[in-house]
Amino acid sequence: MNYRTAAKADLYPSSPVAAPTAHATRIRLWDLPVRIFHWSLVIAVLVAFVTAKLGGDWMDWHGRAGLAIVGLVTFRLVWGIVGSTHARFLSFAPTPARLRAYLTGRWHGIGHNPLGALSVFGLLGLLAVQAGTGLFSNDDIAFDGPLSSLVEKARSDSLTGLHHQLSDVLLVLLGLHILAIVFYLVVKRHNLIKPMVTGWKHAQGRVAPAPKTRGGSPLGLVIALLVAAAVTYAASGKLLHQPPPAPAPAAAPAASPPPTTYSSTPGW
Repeated sequence: MNYRTAAKADLYPSSPVAAPTAHATRIRLWDLPVRIFHWSLVIAVLVAFVTAKLGGDWMDWHGRAGLAIVGLVTFRLVWGIVGSTHARFLSFAPTPARLRAYLTGRWHGIGHNPLGALSVFGLLGLLAVQAGTGLFSNDDIAFDGPLSSLVEKARSDSLTGLHHQLSDVLLVLLGLHILAIVFYLVVKRHNLIKPMVTGWKHAQGRVAPAPKTRGGSPLGLVIALLVAAAVTYAASGKLLHQPPPAPAPAAAPAASPPPTTYSSTPGW
């Protein structure tokens, strides 16, 4: 089943092509790169929030967590194009037709539902902007973002303020994301966490036939990793021209010993 057929399947479950099955189905949903990305991002975001609250010497770790988020988001954006079937953005993009089908109860797809897909794209976009503003920020004490030297101090201060404001928005979206997971677990009896750990989903009830998993080749994985590594390296500021270190101060000449004087008086 190709992607167009799969898209038609979750939009028009009444059609012969998309006749949903009514029995339990075990589906290989999330590939290993997606799962590693997801939990690595959870750790990086948690470290970024905690170290930002601690401040002081912990800001160095805050910067490292921000660079990790840059690399992880970059990897997911590339993997969303070259990854396996259910990792690709086109497979769950919240199109108007899919949103209408979901809101009217006619959506029987797998993976992210259209509202969940909106959350995914929103979080990825917000994390990209949040990490990007952090690269140019400063705390007026001891921490400067790795790219802060590329902008004037006033612009860096402005981006720092935006970075702080977006952190509150990010907290709200993450809270809604967690509440949605709890709602599905308690009310709908759908465990959304387990598939992100094991990769497998046990679909109950009426689901559209799942397309055969394609893509996600080793070459695509290497490309995604290389692009993420290159972007992270550039974001770290290591490509910027570093001024040569100041020469060490010249050592003061050693004081010469006082001249030896000889007394003409006999010692006896």
